[in-house]
Formats: sequence, C-alpha cells, structure tokens
Amino acid sequence: MYIYNMSRNLLILCVFCASLIFGRNQAIAQNEITYKQQKTLKQPPFLKTGDTVAIVAPSGILKNRIVEINKAKSLLKSWGLYAVVGTHIFNQNNHFAGTDDERCEDFQNALDNPKIKAIWCARGGYGAVRILDNLDWSSFKKNPKWIIGYSDITAIHNEVHNLGIQSIHAMMCTSLQDDPETIKETINTFKRGLFGEILSYNLDGSPYNKSGEVIAPLVGGNLTILHTMLGSTTSINTTGKILFIEEIGEYKYHIDRMLQSLKRAGYFNNCKGVVIGDITKLKNNTTKWGVSIEQLILDVLSDYNFPVAFNMPSGHEKDNRALIFGRTIELTVKKEQSTIIFKDF
Repeated sequence: MYIYNMSRNLLILCVFCASLIFGRNQAIAQNEITYKQQKTLKQPPFLKTGDTVAIVAPSGILKNRIVEINKAKSLLKSWGLYAVVGTHIFNQNNHFAGTDDERCEDFQNALDNPKIKAIWCARGGYGAVRILDNLDWSSFKKNPKWIIGYSDITAIHNEVHNLGIQSIHAMMCTSLQDDPETIKETINTFKRGLFGEILSYNLDGSPYNKSGEVIAPLVGGNLTILHTMLGSTTSINTTGKILFIEEIGEYKYHIDRMLQSLKRAGYFNNCKGVVIGDITKLKNNTTKWGVSIEQLILDVLSDYNFPVAFNMPSGHEKDNRALIFGRTIELTVKKEQSTIIFKDF
C-alpha cells in the first residue's frame, strides 16, 4: 500500500509538472502565433504615380451618380493615377448596381488584372454580401492590392482580413457629392493611406473614454455588417485585435441588440480595445432608451478591461478619416484625449 501510494503521488506530480510545462509552452506558442499574425498580415504595395485604380460598384445602385464618378476619376488623375471604370457600374437591377453576376464580374476583373493596383468602391448601400461567395481570390492572394470603401464594404473588408491582407476603410466615390472644401481631411487621409504616408489621429476627449494603452491590429467597420457576418466564414476573429465600429440611422435598442449578439458570440472576450467611430442620425423610439449611446456601449462592455475610445471621426459623416484595417496601431486612451498611431513595421 505504501509503495502504491508513493507511485500514485509520483504520477500525480508528474502530470502536474507536465501540465505546467506544456501548458506554458502552449500559451507561449499562442502568443507567438498571435504576434506573428500581427507582423505578417500582408500589406499591398502602396500606390505611386502612374498606377491604375479600378472603380467598381459591388453594392447599391448608382442612379444619377455620373457626376460623382467623373469627380472621382478627376481626383485620381490629380494624384497622378489612372482610373478604369467597371463595365457594369451604371447598370440598374432594382436596388443594385446591376445583377449579382454583373457586379461580381466587374469586381473579379479588377481582382485579376495585374495592372490594377487598387479597387475603389463607388458606394455602399447593400449588396456586397451577395457576391462574396462567388469571387475567386486566387490572383488577389498572390498579388494583393488595396480595396477601399466603408459601410456595406465592411463585408469585403472582413473577407480580405480573413485572407490575411490589409485594406483601407475610407471614402468612396459618392463622397464627392460634397464640396471638396468641406471634406478636406476625408480626402487627404485617403490619399495619405493610399500612398503609404503614416496616419495618426488625435481624438477629442470624452468623459466616457475608458483609459488604457494597447498596441494591436485594427479591424472592424459598420456594426450592422459585422453583426450580419456572425456565424459565417466571413466573420472576423477579434482575438488580440482592436475593434472599430461605426453606424448610422439605427434605434438605440437595435444597436444594443447587435452589440449583445457580438458579445454572446465571444467578440469581446479576447479583444484588446474598442474604437468608436461616428454613430449618427439615431432614430427615436416611442419608448425612450434612457441613457446616451456612449453609456449604452459602455454598459455592454462593462465586463472587459480593455480601453475604449470615443470620437473617432470615421463613418458616415463628412469627416470620414481613413483607417487601415489589419495594420497594427498604438492606441492611447485618456479622458482628455485619445491618440491613434498606425505603426510602420
């Protein structure tokens, strides 16, 4: 019995030590993988004079938008770039800029053409998700190029991120319906991001800010689209990352519902931080929510210790500053001010 107990205790001790050693190694390996993923997310070549940009419409209809497309072509030309416009861009199929097949064809041609160095989405709306599963990313993975847009284009950003490639959350062609003088920073930061200049932002302070500092890759986009991607292969893994969200034209209860869904799906469990962009044109419900949109967000995130920064001027407003998804940022959040610096590894 004595020998049996000694053997049993020795076995338990060995198992315990092994679990410590291999468990620690596993944790270290996981950290190394996460760090490696942060460092090796592919960065498409930045643009230079003489490069070509494709303008395509993967989502909503471009009815009476010829002026904006011509302005977009002129803007690119002023930067020394050439523009090619998708064959079907002005097609109309009910809500969409052409049929799913037509929109997919234009986007696929842009992905496959080696002369095209960036794909600029003409507008958002709705429709990108309908072509995602029919796109062949083989050429794109071998020769990445910048994909630019926001709002509904979040679906494409998610797909590109899951392929391990960076993309640009920035203005679209229809943003040029506004006087360029009123959207200077929107245009300037888009150009800087496209040509490889380092982006950095000082955000207005907020009493709702949750202070902290973190360095991690930035992901995210429109809240509704992130929410609708849950359960699909296009849903993003936020582990070790900073999540950006923006929204327009929703009820507070709907925003809460979407955030609660993300929370229950584990979106925030291993998240490193959250940056809140513009959440504007909120609808009035007959039953008042009772607290500000900022407090609503903080209530959802109350279980987590990561920093939360409000007042990032990015989203559906005129001041829509460029963000590079998949790029590591240094986020510093204080009550009086927050800073975002995109790292150049």
